Amino acid sequence: METGEGGVVFDDTALVNLARGGDTNAFGQLVTRYERKIYRLARHITDSESDAEDVLQETFLKAYEHLDGFQGNSKFYTWLVRIAVNESLMKLRKRKSNRTVSLDEPSDNGEEPMVREVAVWEGNPEQQYSHEELRGILEKAIQGLKPAFRTVFVLRDVEELSTEETAAALDLSIPAVKSRLLRARLELRERLTRIFKKKGEDVLAYL
Repeated sequence: METGEGGVVFDDTALVNLARGGDTNAFGQLVTRYERKIYRLARHITDSESDAEDVLQETFLKAYEHLDGFQGNSKFYTWLVRIAVNESLMKLRKRKSNRTVSLDEPSDNGEEPMVREVAVWEGNPEQQYSHEELRGILEKAIQGLKPAFRTVFVLRDVEELSTEETAAALDLSIPAVKSRLLRARLELRERLTRIFKKKGEDVLAYL
């Protein structure tokens, strides 16, 4: 069962089975359900509209070609996310060919990250910036995270996947997901602190 936008609950099993049998209309319904989420995810990871469009197309093309490989051990959307993340990271590798971009960096040795001092913001950022400006500032800060951190943060805090779903989508352990999410949140707070220093309060109090 999947929950779509607006809280509508979907059961993908029947559509997946029909698509496996060659029903292109059934697969088209799956595309319609998840194309916006997959595009948004790819856009966050690649920070490029054109790359996100390519990732969207490649994700559903590969999903269709390899439907027989979907065993149903995880949600269909989680499987799609896995494909989309891999395609997005491939885009980053091509863009930065002199450097390897991988979900395996950095290593998780179980140690807690160093907590840096975070400055106190004065005033209210929402009074200093428009909603669009705040969103742009936040997106820029997210893009500044390393791919390994950014991907986990986007899946957990933007797309709101559970820790278990994120671990399954990225083929990581649950402790690794929790560790990377914590580090991403701390680094993001630090980045936003620098941006809003002496200009407002923490607009991401949940971090």
